[in-house]
Amino acid sequence: MPAVTPIRAVSGRAGSLRDGGRPSGPLPLRQAPLPGQVRAGQQGLTGALRVADEEAEVRAITRGTVQAAMEVLAGVRPVHQLARRLDPRCLSSLQHRAALIRREIARTGNPALEKLHRNSLVRSVRVCEVAEDTYEASAVVVDDVRARAVAVRLERTKQVWRITELVIG
Repeated sequence: MPAVTPIRAVSGRAGSLRDGGRPSGPLPLRQAPLPGQVRAGQQGLTGALRVADEEAEVRAITRGTVQAAMEVLAGVRPVHQLARRLDPRCLSSLQHRAALIRREIARTGNPALEKLHRNSLVRSVRVCEVAEDTYEASAVVVDDVRARAVAVRLERTKQVWRITELVIG
């Protein structure tokens, strides 16, 4: 599954359609203006920046981070790649759980444990704003063995979203 990078702002206009109806430039985001703002195109503001939807950004961050966390548990991704997104407590908890899984596989040699967390796919993500700069999200993840739920709490500090709680069912 390709990584998703949220878009913060888009400026400019869409290019003309050519070559089979494909746009030649970036398409502008459509969003209702905030109080006191003027829509692009009114009063000569055609190149005004438009803010991306915060909820969509949180959803994309949650989807990517949950997918990466499942890959850590499967043993196909190193845990340090999530250091930027997870707070230290969540990171060490995820690392500990991955180590327990690896140790149990080595100890028992159970083929069912080797399938655990393999080929994980995030099926859906739901987000809810609980306070300013704080969201909680839930995700449904399906792998080779079962479906599971993941709960996430995201907090924004210094314009960066960090996951402060990660519970994998």
